[in-house]
Amino acid sequence: MKRYKIVVFVPEADGEALRRAMGDAGAGRIGNYVHCSFTVKGIGRFEPQAGARPAIGEVGVLEAVAEERIEMVCAEERLADVLAAIRRAHPYEEPAIDVYALEAIL
Repeated sequence: MKRYKIVVFVPEADGEALRRAMGDAGAGRIGNYVHCSFTVKGIGRFEPQAGARPAIGEVGVLEAVAEERIEMVCAEERLADVLAAIRRAHPYEEPAIDVYALEAIL
């Protein structure tokens, strides 16, 4: 079964809701466990440009936000559903999402 690691960055206040949405959509399943995730806290920086509708900050002003980096694994057949759930639950107009293919471990 092909698996992926999904990494997404979200404001700390929205971390739990996003983890729940991802897990409910099928991410974070490892053996007999569900909603498995790993989180690291850091600072996200961005500057919205003309035409942006930022959830935090103002157009043309560099912003720094306390964020969480959330990592969860996902089976290939659930990937589209999990990515859609992230986009629905995420407060940002353009969430930063990374998807990495995982190699099978024998």
